[in-house]
Amino acid sequence: MIHLNLNRKAGEPLKVLCIGCHADDIEIGCGGTLLWLTEQYGACEFHWAVFSAVGVREGEARRAASLFAGSQLKGPLLKTFQDGFMPYDGGKVKLVFENELKQLAPDIVFTHNRNDAHQDHRLIGELTSNTFRDNLILEYEILKYDGDLGQPSVFVPLERDMCEKKVRFIIDCFESQRTKHWFDESTFMALMRLRGMECKASSGYAEAFYCRKLVL
Repeated sequence: MIHLNLNRKAGEPLKVLCIGCHADDIEIGCGGTLLWLTEQYGACEFHWAVFSAVGVREGEARRAASLFAGSQLKGPLLKTFQDGFMPYDGGKVKLVFENELKQLAPDIVFTHNRNDAHQDHRLIGELTSNTFRDNLILEYEILKYDGDLGQPSVFVPLERDMCEKKVRFIIDCFESQRTKHWFDESTFMALMRLRGMECKASSGYAEAFYCRKLVL
């Protein structure tokens, strides 16, 4: 394995943009890595954008963002697009990228995998790569009934206690999702255990990402 360090401009924080379609996507997809970044780099600036945070899910999204990003959170930016219909509002969704996100100039962007089975996720993944052409983009994965897991190429090993912290925050924050058959502690831990095995993480756990372009 080759270990890469993320570059920062002298005296400036690492600027991280986290993009999710729905409340809980960011936390499920890369929550452990965000906690790890805070621990490793200290000075981070987290920008949070959720495209569908409606009703009770708005409050859940705000609370989760504050737990994962803490005092380093900027925002969050919460929109009210209808779940499952984002491709049909594609023009309006793209305007959010162009008018509210592009100028952030992040060092790293976390977003949805462009091959995700969920139509909203695919759109957000595609628009992310269209908007941020010169930024490091890591596409996270979301477990789902559709069974769309692939072969990610970037791994972030995580200590077990950090994984457990991530899962505890998710279960605690997103009460509205607890009736879903997939919303379960063992499910979240299982994926991180699988990815940890694939990258030979010393802890046995990791989060994994798809990276389409990486310049060394």
